[in-house]
Amino acid sequence: MPLNISITDYGVGNLYSIRRSLESCGANVKVLEDMKDLRDAECIVFPGVGAFDATMKKLLPMREEICDMLKNGTPALGICIGMQILYEGSDEGTSPGLGLYKGRVEKLPCKMIPHMGWNQVRSEDPLLEGIPDNNFYFVHSYYGNPKEDGITLGTTEYEGVELPSFFRKYNTYGTQFHPEKSSSSGRKVLQNFISFAEGQL
Repeated sequence: MPLNISITDYGVGNLYSIRRSLESCGANVKVLEDMKDLRDAECIVFPGVGAFDATMKKLLPMREEICDMLKNGTPALGICIGMQILYEGSDEGTSPGLGLYKGRVEKLPCKMIPHMGWNQVRSEDPLLEGIPDNNFYFVHSYYGNPKEDGITLGTTEYEGVELPSFFRKYNTYGTQFHPEKSSSSGRKVLQNFISFAEGQL
């Protein structure tokens, strides 16, 4: 049976591209406006459009329950802001994050902000298996800065700064880049994630 993926609708962005991309990879996709419906989720995707506080507003009432689900192994993928909310907090706002990843989201220490366009992700994680050049699309002004060992899976160089850009803790992956906007490379990442998630169920 196809994997059932629940996309969280924070009410702040267009979810069409990530939904279409996951469906084209063979998943059954449901967009959830009521975060309480996450309790029944087989797999969760936190999509990558929005600002930190606005994104967390709908998630805060379910914060502890979501964290418990992720700690108990529910497979999940956070993209851009959907990855950043996995941290404890952000310099972009005042709301607490989900707190699954220890550390904070900080402003890029670079001259040209936002970091926008195609860039390399250096990683040997199986989620990037089968991708020839590891080029992905980025658009962000903040980045996750983990304060625990072992969760950074990949890095990206921008203006001579090596930034963490790819993460995992438990069965929850996080990408600073947008796989749904990264052509065939991003499609392969989503296919690999679906295979990974199916293997956890």
